[in-house]
Amino acid sequence: MFDARLLPLQRRLLHPVARWLSLRGVSADAISLVGFAFGAAGALAAAYGAFGLALAGILANRIGDGLDGEVARMAGATDRGAFLDIALDFVFYALVPLGFAVAAPQNALPAALLIASFVGTGSSFLAFSVIAERRGLQAQDYPSKGIFYLGGLTEGTETIAVLIAMCLWPSAFPWLAGGYALACTLTTLTRWYAGWTLLR
Repeated sequence: MFDARLLPLQRRLLHPVARWLSLRGVSADAISLVGFAFGAAGALAAAYGAFGLALAGILANRIGDGLDGEVARMAGATDRGAFLDIALDFVFYALVPLGFAVAAPQNALPAALLIASFVGTGSSFLAFSVIAERRGLQAQDYPSKGIFYLGGLTEGTETIAVLIAMCLWPSAFPWLAGGYALACTLTTLTRWYAGWTLLR
């Protein structure tokens, strides 16, 4: 919901660091992989109840996710890079609630609901982008994205905010996960409707 508005600010903040990395030959793919490693480590930390470390891993992952795109635009974006970026993102989003599920039994069902809702948002997002690419459609709000970016109520900004809240208030995980699963379900329904109407 807020990604399109925050993306220009994110790019301005990360541009100097991305330029420094690019001039030293650091590839966007390498940043994607390192960022994913930080995110996976954060999920592992959550599983052990080290929620401060989990938060650090999540934040490092998201910084890496912004940096890889900036570096890619400087060096020349590739289809492989766009594929790697989105594929790793979706696995990261599932690993964090899995970590919380391992940390405490009462988190298991809310985590499962959240992961299932992520499958809905992710599959509707990717299915639409594949057909949009085939038809030559472009997302006006996200011209710099490597694939067609179909927005919704729950996008990256909202997801990261919820993951951060989970790390700050881990005892509230069941409520945060359940509420966000509902919001993701609404996003999935609106994307189904968008696909049904726009791709006629």
